[in-house]
Amino acid sequence: MRILLFLATNLAILVVASITLSLLGVGSVHDGQGGMNLQSLLIFCAVFGFVGSFISLFLSKWMAKRSTGARVIEQPQTRQEQWLVETVAQLAREAGIGMPEVAIFPSRAANAFATGWNRNASLVAVSDGMLQRFSPNEVKAVMAHEIGHVANGDMVTLSLIQGVVNTFVMFFARIFGNFVDRAVFKNESGRPGIGYFIATIFAELVLGILASIIVMWFSRQREYRADAAGAQLAGAGSMIAALERLRAEQGIPVEMPGELTAFGINANLKNGLAGLLMSHPPLEQRIAALRAGNYR
Repeated sequence: MRILLFLATNLAILVVASITLSLLGVGSVHDGQGGMNLQSLLIFCAVFGFVGSFISLFLSKWMAKRSTGARVIEQPQTRQEQWLVETVAQLAREAGIGMPEVAIFPSRAANAFATGWNRNASLVAVSDGMLQRFSPNEVKAVMAHEIGHVANGDMVTLSLIQGVVNTFVMFFARIFGNFVDRAVFKNESGRPGIGYFIATIFAELVLGILASIIVMWFSRQREYRADAAGAQLAGAGSMIAALERLRAEQGIPVEMPGELTAFGINANLKNGLAGLLMSHPPLEQRIAALRAGNYR
């Protein structure tokens, strides 16, 4: 299912981007004399960079339900489901957003996520493992954290940032590829040669890692803001208790599709340089920030 979703998303990106470029009248980015039309190149890169980011955003709810197996609570069947829906409704009112869809997804790991392009038509979901092991106050705090993501517009903000970095990764990688093709491979044909494609792919890999570091830094800052929202909506004590419980369960692998990891409350953490590519700060730092009163 995830492979099909990936293929369908990329096909949609190609179709929408091609139509957009055609409407903008953007032709070849190469001028036929070995140079590049930088204006056309920038438009080309921006279209592909932002189209991919925003198609993923607009499809995020649909993809999240199918990739995690989340079951939306249409009509609560148990007292626990009734409580969960009522709790989310209360938190949404206090945060000033529309009532989100509420879902439960199958996972032994304790986790939850929020997604959706519109703060008044979002989705918040919690794992059945969290519902089984966390106290009601802890679950409420986690839901408040996710509502904080929605109220802060984090999904849209991260998509904008991703679109910007995608654009400049593609832009500078192609300029580098064209330079290497002409200066190193001595291609004077006026058309891109093998050196262009090799150098462009290499540059995209390197620049992509650097861009991911930037995006993940913003993602970690979002987590602090969502924790602060959770503390304000559900109480600092409950938010700290929920994070403490998550820390106690760090041995349980977090089972979340890659595209949703940044929107969950919990993530597998790494140390060293790999920590620069993590979407979440260490739980110890998040707890310390709340205890220092950084939620006020």
